[in-house]
Amino acid sequence: MKTMFKVMQKKANQIPADKLLIFEDIIHRHEPLTIPGTGEGCYREFTAAMENHLTREQRFRLFEQHGGCMGTGYDKARKAFAREHANIPLEEQLELYCDAFNRDKRRIVINDDNTITVTFACTHGYYKHAPKGNFHPPASLQTYFDSCAGGRLYELEKALGIKLKIKSVDISPLSQNVSNPVVFIFEILQ
Repeated sequence: MKTMFKVMQKKANQIPADKLLIFEDIIHRHEPLTIPGTGEGCYREFTAAMENHLTREQRFRLFEQHGGCMGTGYDKARKAFAREHANIPLEEQLELYCDAFNRDKRRIVINDDNTITVTFACTHGYYKHAPKGNFHPPASLQTYFDSCAGGRLYELEKALGIKLKIKSVDISPLSQNVSNPVVFIFEILQ
């Protein structure tokens, strides 16, 4: 949460000082995070505060800079993919991307309104543990998946060599069945 707090502190993110104090207090109360169990408590309280004190647009802007499960272990492969396929249309790049990196079988579609829709069923975190009944959901599922959208945005930007912005995160399919995918929509900026 310390990294997210540093992202929040950037002037460009326009988080008011009184709101920053709330998050600073949460981190301070949970230090040192080496005490067993305090990291999870800090995460839950911090994400609940994000849900309660920040707008959705503010959360999206923050998660665009530091999303969850960003998967940096594959950055070399993503950058190589971007270089190799830079001169082909985006639609073809996405098809090749899905073949190369899509181990969790998400569906990715380019829409007519200059957006990309990603239908995503996470193979770890929430989805891995929830059906077995041994996952304790974060304080806010919406903020949890907003963060996840930041990770998917990061991966797509690296592999496709484009700039994206989170437009929406729809978690409503989860109310029907916890195994249903979440729908992310990203605006293509360049």
